Amino acid sequence: MGSGTVALVFLLSVAAASVCFAVNVTYDGRALVVDGKRRVLVSGSIHYPRSTPEMWPDLIKKSKDGGLDIIETYVFWNLHEPNRGQFDFSGRKDLVKFIKLVGEAGLFVHLRIGPYVCAEWNYGGFPLWLHFLPGIQLRTDNAPYKIEMQRFTARIVALMKQNNLFASQGGPIILSQIENEYGNVESEYGSSAKPYIDWAAQMATSMNTGVPWVMCQQDDAPDPMINTCNGFYCDQFTPNSDQKPKFWTELWSGWFSSFGDPVPYRPAEDVAFAAARFYQKNGTLLNYYMYHGGTNFGRTSGGPFFTTSYDYDAPLDEFGLLRQPKWGHLKDLHKAIKLCEEAMVAAVGNTTSLGQNSEATVYQTESGQCAAFLANWDGQLDSIVYFNGNYYDLPAWSVSILPDCKNVVYNTAKVNSITAIPKFVPQASQTGPNSSVASFSSWSWFKEPVGISINRDAFVLPGLVEQINTTADKSDFMWYSLSDPLLRDGSQIQLHVESLGHVLYAFVNGRLAGKGSGKGKGISVDIPVNLEPGNNTIDLLSLTMGLQNYGAFFDLAGAGITGPVQFKGLNNGSTVDLSSEQWTYQVGLKGERVRLPQGISKVWASQPALPINTPLTWYKTTFSAPPGNSPVAIDFTGMGKGQAWINGQSIGRYWPANISPASGNCVDSCNYRGQYDQKKCLRGCGKPAQQHYHIPRSWLKPTGNILVMLEEIGGNPNNISFATREIGLICARVSESYPAPLDLWSDNYLTRVTKPTLLLECPFPNQVITDLPFISFGNPHGTCGSFTHGRCRSRQARRIVRKACLGKPKCSIEVTVDNLGEPCANVTKSLAVAAYCS
Repeated sequence: MGSGTVALVFLLSVAAASVCFAVNVTYDGRALVVDGKRRVLVSGSIHYPRSTPEMWPDLIKKSKDGGLDIIETYVFWNLHEPNRGQFDFSGRKDLVKFIKLVGEAGLFVHLRIGPYVCAEWNYGGFPLWLHFLPGIQLRTDNAPYKIEMQRFTARIVALMKQNNLFASQGGPIILSQIENEYGNVESEYGSSAKPYIDWAAQMATSMNTGVPWVMCQQDDAPDPMINTCNGFYCDQFTPNSDQKPKFWTELWSGWFSSFGDPVPYRPAEDVAFAAARFYQKNGTLLNYYMYHGGTNFGRTSGGPFFTTSYDYDAPLDEFGLLRQPKWGHLKDLHKAIKLCEEAMVAAVGNTTSLGQNSEATVYQTESGQCAAFLANWDGQLDSIVYFNGNYYDLPAWSVSILPDCKNVVYNTAKVNSITAIPKFVPQASQTGPNSSVASFSSWSWFKEPVGISINRDAFVLPGLVEQINTTADKSDFMWYSLSDPLLRDGSQIQLHVESLGHVLYAFVNGRLAGKGSGKGKGISVDIPVNLEPGNNTIDLLSLTMGLQNYGAFFDLAGAGITGPVQFKGLNNGSTVDLSSEQWTYQVGLKGERVRLPQGISKVWASQPALPINTPLTWYKTTFSAPPGNSPVAIDFTGMGKGQAWINGQSIGRYWPANISPASGNCVDSCNYRGQYDQKKCLRGCGKPAQQHYHIPRSWLKPTGNILVMLEEIGGNPNNISFATREIGLICARVSESYPAPLDLWSDNYLTRVTKPTLLLECPFPNQVITDLPFISFGNPHGTCGSFTHGRCRSRQARRIVRKACLGKPKCSIEVTVDNLGEPCANVTKSLAVAAYCS
């Protein structure tokens, strides 16, 4: 061919490759129907602003590798329209880029527009300017609110259409959501609730997206809305019409954390049990909330008091690393479910009892293809059941999956996946000495003035004002200041202050006299003070720690010092109420006004000496990034409470001084059997809820990075350090009674029934297994990191495993006596292996 012909062929091929083919998405009473085919689908939540664009491709790839079909995300109104009519879709807010990346990876998208999202996000995702519109009432049959809600929804839908992102246009979006968990609070909105929901449904469907809409936790969702379930378990959920499929929009993979509380986690076996039970009981679309939780950068966390970390014990941890065994165990579940898909979508499952707390559900096609789920929901007792001519062992609180109604390929209580123990490795700054504590080039600082310092914006009002209505959430901080010339009593008295929260600092004559905090229950403090002859100045600094994001009328929850403010215990025993005096107010801090977070202000000082353990102090330094590609965190141990910025980007609020109760229900290994709730499995009693704070690699330069901290109560910046997030020990433990790993089954699993096999794989590319500190075949005890040998122990297992694994990126060992030797007859044996990779 000539060069012109070659060029023409090339252009035509490029054009053909770029063609997007429209996909018809509908539903019936059994499943979502994609291009005429019913589908059993697996989804996972990843919120684009809780990570960075540089992280998105890796998170999406790991989600696909984990067996997901769909990525689900909320759309965050206050992120995209911080001021009415001014939209921002740049950087972490680039929703279009995120969705395109998901589509390019071959995955679908569920777009939960809301626009109320809850999500432990500040103000539930609403922009605060909504609150100030005349006559507005949020989330009810209110004209001003509905105008704004429809305007934003239409803006997002139009943006998706402009970029051809709906499946009807050839894009990846196959589902959308309007409103969010309104059914949980609907009754409190009275007679205006149902008209609002009906209007929202009609408004959404009028957008003509060409894909179905859902309403989660909305039993009265009108047609054609699909009502869906959220919760720890949704197997008993039933849609409000037999013409609608059974969807689970939020399977909570863990739970969020709060400053001052232990950190919840949820065992992998229980998450798998909940998911398998849902699919067993006719469910066909399930979404893990969260699949990657990420980070509440800046002031985006809600609550109040929710941590900067939104890790959520998700299959992908906050830093984007695989959380093993949860990620791998769920990956195996998804493979097993897909083996059953053809039988599952053909008809509704038929469930029969197998005995006390045990049952079987069978799906069968007209052609005879059969899939079965065997469940034992007893919280303590294992069982042996008889099904289809065979006996099956069912551990307590487990589901076995049989894609051919004969062979068990997966049991939710039997984990074949590796366990990985992550760790934070302290890193020395390259600009400082070679030590385990980060060193910085130098420190400079600025002492935030106590009280009113931005005189041109200060204002005076009689009485105490509510904070959120005054600040419009432009800052966490508001000063309440009073200079009282009438009190000249020099004896010690009590300053009594009551506040709606969230945090209060009281200064008397410029010195910190006391503080208090309260999680949505208000603050009441009595602070001993000494008045001086003459004028006495009281400066009260009130802080918000993320605005309320959940509950009926959550938008009306107040904050700030609403009083009374009193002097108690004067010499004559009287009380003086200061609440109605002429108070002077200031929104925000001087350091915010002069742009200290960007590190560029001229007010920084470096002499005479670094102030330590002083309240309201700004600190600045420069540092070099830790070497390598591992995720980076900063450890604020030694600091009290505050906020931090890296190169002008806010990494969020820190609060290591807030320690959780030491007597909580904290266990390193939680029994997965039995009903789970967020208080069942906890870690970190007697410790801060969060010690390490994520710094995205993309925010760092090799050298010359600027760290700025605002320390509120006092700390020593010399004690903070950097760390990288690494995977240390990896382990696997497989019993000879386990199903064979699904990774080793052929595409047509019926043609290859393999033996129980232990799999090990290094967590990062270009790594190999360099050490095997523990190998035991018999009856080993303990868990990863604390394995010990039992009395039953094969003497040849160590040699066989070392030969199979050392120096290799991954390896497999059949867990049989033929391969590993017979250490003790008539005992069910396990192989446990611990390994290091480098």
